[in-house]
Amino acid sequence: MSAHRESDSSSAANAFASPIRGMLPDLERVYTDIHAHPELSMQETRTAGIAADRLRAAGFDVTAGVGRTGVVGILRNGDGPTIMLRADMDGLPVREETGLPYASVETATDDTGKDVPVMHACGHDMHVTWLIGAATVLARTRDTWKGTLMPVFQPAEETGAGAQAMLDDGLMTRFPRPDAVLGQHVMVGPAGAIGGRAGVITSAADSLQIRLFGRGAHGSMPQAAIDPVVMAAATVLRLQTIVSRELAATDAAVVTIGSLQAGTKENVIPDEAVIKLNVRTFDEGVRTRVLAAIERIVNAEAAASGAPKPPEITPIDRYSLVSNDPDATRRVLEAFKAYFPADRIRETAPTSASEDFGSFGVQWHAPSVFWFVGGTDPDVYQKAKVSGRVSELPTNHNPRFAPVLHPTLETGVATLVVASRAWLAAPFAKR
Repeated sequence: MSAHRESDSSSAANAFASPIRGMLPDLERVYTDIHAHPELSMQETRTAGIAADRLRAAGFDVTAGVGRTGVVGILRNGDGPTIMLRADMDGLPVREETGLPYASVETATDDTGKDVPVMHACGHDMHVTWLIGAATVLARTRDTWKGTLMPVFQPAEETGAGAQAMLDDGLMTRFPRPDAVLGQHVMVGPAGAIGGRAGVITSAADSLQIRLFGRGAHGSMPQAAIDPVVMAAATVLRLQTIVSRELAATDAAVVTIGSLQAGTKENVIPDEAVIKLNVRTFDEGVRTRVLAAIERIVNAEAAASGAPKPPEITPIDRYSLVSNDPDATRRVLEAFKAYFPADRIRETAPTSASEDFGSFGVQWHAPSVFWFVGGTDPDVYQKAKVSGRVSELPTNHNPRFAPVLHPTLETGVATLVVASRAWLAAPFAKR
C-alpha cells in the first residue's frame, strides 16, 4: 500500500516538475521583460496585459481592470476547493543601480505630477513571473487535481491601496470565495530557501504626514519668528524616545522619520515644516500606544514652541498585520516538506516589512498563508553570513536589489504549485 502511494505521489510530482523545468527559458524572458519595464502603483497596464494574455493562453477565464489594473483568472476543474494565488505587480520610484543587462531605465509620472525613475526594487516582477508559471503548470496538469484555481494579479501593493481597491471593486461578489488564500514574497536569503510560520509574519505599518506651523521671518531676526525648523528638529529627536523609553523591551516597534522638509533659502525662516514618518508594530496594543505617543509629542513640541496653531497629523497609508492561519500554514509547510529537501525549509521570525496581502483573507473570512522565498546568490549569502555582513546585502527597496534568476525562479513556481495542490490534490514525494 505505502509503495503504491509513493509511486503515485512521485508520478504526480513529476507531472508538474517536468513542465516547470521546460518553462524556465520562457519564464526567464517574461521576468527580464517585466523587470526592464516596471510600472508605478495603479499604472500597471503593461504588466497586467502580460498576465492576462498568459492566463488566457493557459485556458483561464480572465477579468481585467479589477480595482483599476488588477487581473483575476478562473480555471474551474471539477468539484473541489477554490484556491486563490496572489501576486503584486507594481514597481517603485527608485533609480536602478544593479548593472544588469536588463536593468530598468524607465521613468514615469507619479501621482503628484513629478517625473521619477522606476524600478522593480521589491521583487514584484519575480512575483508576477512565479504566478504566471504556476498558473500555466497547474492548467497543463489539470488531469491530476480537482477544484477551482483563481490567480489574482494585484496592483498598488507599494501604496497599500491595491488589495482594497480590488475588494472595493467587487472581488468578493464577482468571484468565488476561496477556501485558502496563498501568497509569497522574494526576500534576502539563500536562493531556493523557503521560510514561513504560523501567526504574525509581517508587521502592521502606519505612515503619517505632520505639518508644523510657525511664523516666518528674515534669518537675521529669529526673535521675530516662531521657527518651524527648530520645532521639527526637536520633534524628530523626541519621537525617537518612544521606542527606547515608552515601550517594554519585549515590545517590538520601529518609528522612522523618512522625510523632513522646510524652507527654500538659507536666510529665510519658513512658515512651516513637514515631517513624514512610518511606524511598524506587531501588536495592536503597541500600535495604539505608539500612535498616541506620536500625537502627544507632536502637539507638545508645537505648544512648547508657541506655534500659532496646532499641527496637522494626516494618515498617508496603513497596512494591517499579516497573520497566517495555523491550520492552513501547517498544511502548506507539510506539503513543502514532502516535496523539497528538508534543509530548504525553515521557520522564519516575523519581519518588520509590511504587506496588504492580509486584506484578502480577513475580508473574505478565508484562511490565508504567506511565506518567503530567498533570492540571494547562495555563495554570496554564505560569505556574508560568515563575515557577519548579511545586513550589508542589498535588501528589497534598495537600488541594487536583484534576485538571482536560478534557483529563485523555479523555486517560487514550485512553491505555489505545491501549496495549491495541498488542497487540490494529494501531497508528493520529495524532489
